[in-house]
Amino acid sequence: MSADEMRSLLEAVQSSQTTVEEALARLRLADTEDLGFARLDHQRYRRQGLAEVVYAEGKLPEETASIVKRLWQQDSPVVIASRVDQETSTAIQLEVPEAVYHPRCQLVIAQKPKAQDPETLGEIVVVAAGTSDLAVAEEAFFVAEALGNPSRLIVDVGVAGIHRLFEVWPSIASARVLIVVAGMEGALASVVGGLANGPVLAVPSPVGYGAAQGGLTALQAMLSSCALGVGVFNIGNGIGAAVLATKINQPKR
Repeated sequence: MSADEMRSLLEAVQSSQTTVEEALARLRLADTEDLGFARLDHQRYRRQGLAEVVYAEGKLPEETASIVKRLWQQDSPVVIASRVDQETSTAIQLEVPEAVYHPRCQLVIAQKPKAQDPETLGEIVVVAAGTSDLAVAEEAFFVAEALGNPSRLIVDVGVAGIHRLFEVWPSIASARVLIVVAGMEGALASVVGGLANGPVLAVPSPVGYGAAQGGLTALQAMLSSCALGVGVFNIGNGIGAAVLATKINQPKR
């Protein structure tokens, strides 16, 4: 929003042609920045209470680094970049030394100190069927943690050895929100969904032999689950699950 546009808006409020609420709504949608190759939304944190996520795949390393730097210079407490390779992570860290790279899940997270009161929040527990599902599970875990949630990651409790799930069940049962990540036939989401009290966000991972079809079989199985209270995300979308889990866990964000 230009200075002239902002002046006009303020004058409209002063003359009672526009209400304060209407002006606030316009201001929340107004702050964008054109970098030539990207148009940044600097109001997203103020508008939604959640961080911007930069999808790095398909962008040049310097483009992603430039976007992360400009977002970091604004007031969002955390900036997240996903699908980041080693070359791009290096470019980002040159511009934003505070950025931390998680290579398995290809995430970069830059976080500013922020006062939190985790005692008022429930816990988000990310459950991975196998260690091969860790790339997606870590994506969900690190994002949930960066967004201010007490978070826990439990790994290798898939249905091939269901007794392992019961060994850690107390930690799972106490979760405010569960994110279940599974490939192959995706059965773990139904098992957890049939036992847990909290909502279950199921994320298929692209893991398995030929008939697993890159996660499509797990996706279809999760969508067909007979367990109630299970919501399903796209293949590999750990970030989406973490954001919705945050909205459930922190409804007043």
